[in-house]
Amino acid sequence: MGDANLVVLNSYGSRAEAELAKGALEAAGIPAMTMADTVGGMREHIAWSGGGFQVLVREEDAAAAREALAPTVEDNPDEPDGDSKPTWRRFT
Repeated sequence: MGDANLVVLNSYGSRAEAELAKGALEAAGIPAMTMADTVGGMREHIAWSGGGFQVLVREEDAAAAREALAPTVEDNPDEPDGDSKPTWRRFT
């Protein structure tokens, strides 16, 4: 990513979540990287006590990256009016 100013876009509780977010950003054409203090990959749990698994992007890409990761709710004609929760959140 060169000499760009990097900003933390979001922190996640697991490496898998951070990698999924990074992949979504890269699919949208936004370069991203992950960072976590895991003692060289030997102690994944240490990242949980710090900043978690962070996704970083260039400062100038931050707004586009937030938009790319924002959840979208599509209109579903089978849903009753007023239920704005995504289907995966209805039972939580």
